[in-house]
Amino acid sequence: MKLYKKRWIQSGIILICFLAIVLSVFPSFADNDVESLENQTSVLENELEGINQEILSLSEEISTAEMQVEILNGEIARTSDALAEAEENESKQYEDMKSRIKYMYEHGNATLLEMLFSAENMTDFLNKADFIENLSEYDRMALNDLKAIHQQIEDQKAVLETQQASLQEIQTELTTQKTELQAKADAASMNLADVQAQLEQARAEEAARNESQETISGGGGYINNGGIDASTDDITLLAAILQCEAIQDYDALLAVATVIMNRVESPRFPNTISGVIYAQGQFEPVWTGRLQAVIDAGPTNLSYQVAQDAINGSRLAAVADCYYFLYAGSTSRPGVNIGGNLFFQSW
Repeated sequence: MKLYKKRWIQSGIILICFLAIVLSVFPSFADNDVESLENQTSVLENELEGINQEILSLSEEISTAEMQVEILNGEIARTSDALAEAEENESKQYEDMKSRIKYMYEHGNATLLEMLFSAENMTDFLNKADFIENLSEYDRMALNDLKAIHQQIEDQKAVLETQQASLQEIQTELTTQKTELQAKADAASMNLADVQAQLEQARAEEAARNESQETISGGGGYINNGGIDASTDDITLLAAILQCEAIQDYDALLAVATVIMNRVESPRFPNTISGVIYAQGQFEPVWTGRLQAVIDAGPTNLSYQVAQDAINGSRLAAVADCYYFLYAGSTSRPGVNIGGNLFFQSW
């Protein structure tokens, strides 16, 4: 009995320890889930973009093949017309030659002899004899020429028909590839939509946990995600961009800082402060020169303070899951309005 009780107590202690370990690491699992879903989203977006580019390229190839098939159809029609004309000329020449042969057969050689004996002199006689011989030779040569033209057109038509069949085969293959790629794109779109839905749900759950943790700790509208290492230049750069993008209000500045630090910590964006700020086309003050002007003049003390707090891990809870912001007066999209800027999760 004592042994059984002792084992029961040991089992209970092991179970309690196991639950304590699981509960202590659960938030970490959730964070990893959000990060994993963000990675999947990025991969699927890149895959979908690549597929769409392939579809566009194939569409251009299909259009080119269709154009070439149409051109060849025209050439085949032209060659067919020329072939019919050549056959008609050949037939006419053949009939004319038969008529002359028939005439000579029916009248015997008397007509030819009469033609020869009607010569006034030897020269006239020889000329008429040459004429008779040349007439027969002309018939043979004309017929042979027509046969050669007929064969040439037949050969050309065969080549064109072969090319047309080849192009139609290519066109069919390209169309099949496009259909397969479209199906792949549709599948990727469905996967992307599914992952994005999971990501939104995970972010909502994470935001709820953060809000719950914030309420318990008495942290008000701020949370702490842990600090990062940063140089003096990084702090100055962050303070300058905050000053350019937000009014001189602590929460307004920290909201912009939260977006920038969220990007630094996300695999979808560069992993350094300078990389995020100087990413192409992301922040207007960068390409208009306003950022450099603030750096040269030196940011305000409040901008420096907020930049340092953000680097130390401070985040504005209301925008803890946001990666973008716009001037609130320029958009009607849903989001969180802080200091005249509208913050949101994704485009």
